[in-house]
Amino acid sequence: MLASATVSSTPTVAPTPTAVNEEAPYLLEVINVSKGFPGVVALDDVQLRVRPGSVLALMGENGAGKSTLMKIIAGIYQPDAGELRLRGKPVTFAGPLAALQAGIAMIHQELNLMPHMNIAENIWIGREQLNGLHMIDHREMFRCTAQLLERLRINLDPQELVGNLSIAERQMVEIAKAVSYDSDILIMDEPTSAITDKEVAHLFSIIADLKSQGKGIIYITHKMNEVFSIADEVAVFRDGAYIGLQRADSMNGDSLISMMVGRELTQLFPVRESPLGELLLSVRDLSLDGIFEGVSFDLHAGEILGIAGLMGSGRTNIAEAIFGITPSTGGEIHLDGQAVRIGSPNQAIEKGFALLTEDRKLTGLFPCLSVLENMEMAILPHYAGNGFIQQKALRALCEDMCKKLRVKTPSLEQCIDTLSGGNQQKALLARWLMTNPRVLILDEPTRGIDVGAKVEIYRLISFLASEGMAVIMISSELPEVLGMSDRVMVMHEGEQMGTLDRSEATQERVMQLASGITAIH
Repeated sequence: MLASATVSSTPTVAPTPTAVNEEAPYLLEVINVSKGFPGVVALDDVQLRVRPGSVLALMGENGAGKSTLMKIIAGIYQPDAGELRLRGKPVTFAGPLAALQAGIAMIHQELNLMPHMNIAENIWIGREQLNGLHMIDHREMFRCTAQLLERLRINLDPQELVGNLSIAERQMVEIAKAVSYDSDILIMDEPTSAITDKEVAHLFSIIADLKSQGKGIIYITHKMNEVFSIADEVAVFRDGAYIGLQRADSMNGDSLISMMVGRELTQLFPVRESPLGELLLSVRDLSLDGIFEGVSFDLHAGEILGIAGLMGSGRTNIAEAIFGITPSTGGEIHLDGQAVRIGSPNQAIEKGFALLTEDRKLTGLFPCLSVLENMEMAILPHYAGNGFIQQKALRALCEDMCKKLRVKTPSLEQCIDTLSGGNQQKALLARWLMTNPRVLILDEPTRGIDVGAKVEIYRLISFLASEGMAVIMISSELPEVLGMSDRVMVMHEGEQMGTLDRSEATQERVMQLASGITAIH
């Protein structure tokens, strides 16, 4: 069994935002930078300034240009116009290595580790320690890695293959890798999207240490509570433009959202009062050897069943067992009162199931293909005959779905990898909706999505349920589970702890069950 990427029992707290020293020279200045892609203006004359010993939160909806600017700062993209200044001097980075050598490191939103290599090899790739024969000194690499992980209180074996790690553990390795460069500027793009609350607290303690060393941190997140916990200043982008910068202690959630979306969001979770339909799905004693066992629940047409639990509780495994990715080893699934055996995703799709996976990069997207090719993937067999694809009809359907879900893309031929995370997620959701599913399984449907796009997704899920679709929604965000679900099923280490009706589901009650403190039998 793998060691968990949890922290020691030493209490950790979020760093207290300190008074910004406005007299200190800037570590980094972004001056009038612009960047365009075919058919898209990603950045239009934007600016940014980072001070030493401070955290600058960069906020904005998906597509606002945040990640594009960070890739320019990190040397991945070149700006079309404008200037970067590092410690007061103009700089141009020919590539990521040049940025790293200048003291800029980045934790990317999408994990970039190599699964076939171990933790030490991933952390020191390109910087391997050599022995006297100029060969890689693996023993020294393992020693340095163990020392780094110990300093950061990350309990992982340096020799463990990254492919064996959970997403949360991989995220902690990414954080350790970035810290290992000892850079003056550290960019964190959605660093907490896949880690638990305990690991978030751990990350915040690392940030506090970095601040005390005079490092400048650019922090990108969609989680408002994190902004007001750690940020000293907040800069806001919208539609590729710079909106403004304010001290974090002078703002609140409402004012920040208003800057981000250009309007007030009065209702985050839609109100649903439509009655539930007939029993559609019945799961009895579903098990997967060594992962979870004895999971039972009913799901009605028009119902949203939330599944909550901590990392490793078995939530995703349940979804994958129902969908046939990892077929169950015990139990029964009944659809419309009839027992069904689902041994593969193709069988699941044929029976009216759809699954939006938790990691769109690893298990959802075909990044080198177009938006159209990604969207049509699940329904191609229905538009094929006599060796030909009915491309005109297929394209029309994809265009219509793009409009309904408001997927922002210059064209369907655009490479999906160039879209923002939120628009990628919408395109994947469109893929599954075009299969006309009866049971829609959503695993972390709003991970890495801004608050405005979240509202759109919530309203869409609510609309689908009101039209009679049965929805299973897995989420690490408790307010999301509580705000959207008719009932909440709670898991703990592979055991079903209980199911709560909307009226009795509270954050405290759900966390008690998720922590294994109490159970409902």
